[in-house]
Amino acid sequence: MTNSPHAVALNLEWRSGVAGHLILSDEDLTSVLQGNWKRLNTLQHYKVPDGATVALVPRHTKNIHYDSHDFLPGEKTPMLEDADEGGVKLWHLVKASEEPELPKHRRGSLRERERAKAIPEIYLTRLLSMKGTLQKFVDDLFTVILSTSRPVPLSVKYFFDLLDDQAGQHCITDSETIHIWKTNSLPLRFWINILKNPQFIFDVQVSDHVDAVLSVITQTFMDSCTTAEHKLGRDSPINKLLYARDIPRYKQMVERYYADIRQTISASDQEMNSALAELSRNYSGELNYLVALHELYKYINKYYDQIITALEEDTTAQKMQLGYRLQQIAAAVENKVTDL
Repeated sequence: MTNSPHAVALNLEWRSGVAGHLILSDEDLTSVLQGNWKRLNTLQHYKVPDGATVALVPRHTKNIHYDSHDFLPGEKTPMLEDADEGGVKLWHLVKASEEPELPKHRRGSLRERERAKAIPEIYLTRLLSMKGTLQKFVDDLFTVILSTSRPVPLSVKYFFDLLDDQAGQHCITDSETIHIWKTNSLPLRFWINILKNPQFIFDVQVSDHVDAVLSVITQTFMDSCTTAEHKLGRDSPINKLLYARDIPRYKQMVERYYADIRQTISASDQEMNSALAELSRNYSGELNYLVALHELYKYINKYYDQIITALEEDTTAQKMQLGYRLQQIAAAVENKVTDL
């Protein structure tokens, strides 16, 4: 890098044909001047076509001194800076808003903010390019999450059936309500956490840039799981506009996923109990089940009266004496707490 020529020691030359050579510079006699605004030259200004041949050539001048940064007048042109010499202001792609004079220490931050607001086209192009690069990976991810080609986890099937049964018992026929129940229980409660925080599973550190990308993908997944129609306009967040055309397709994937689960064979209570028992055996040495049970009891204790009433009114719970057994557990837990 130390042997690389300085930028001010080079010219950008457009070559066309055998004898066609033109130096492209930020400013020259052809620069457009409107009032006190002078526009920096662009490729469009020189009418350089796509596929043109350009080259970096040495700049023939003896007046360049790199250490003290002395340059010939006009040789060093600031990009998007306020050039107040002679009352002429320079602009590149868009003009900075004409703000009242500010202290010098505040100009930089204001200029950066104005630049970020004033050139959305540049950032939009980069976002679209990034979206195109990640599109296949996002599609594959959503397909894996919302696919029933492999057996659906028994717990998911059992819980979704439970939600369907509860809807039937309470005469809830609105499909949107059931859809929201399932969305809140699995995609939004589980998958969103995994998508937004891959460090929960993988030994990785998420940088700020990656976190921003994951936020867009996560928001897209959330929007895909909702049934509401999203009305987008010019003032809508850019992350929503990026996947606006893809979300209807993702919504269909979510609806098909729920429908496919509903069509699979139901899981009995015995199968669910066996599956839970197997999980307990497989991870018996890695989990503190007493802590887990106590956390579960804290939730039960919060709604203790309602749960006891529901168990006493349910015929299946009456046969299994679940209300009586819960009262025994409560007495044991409270006594244990009292002893402590």
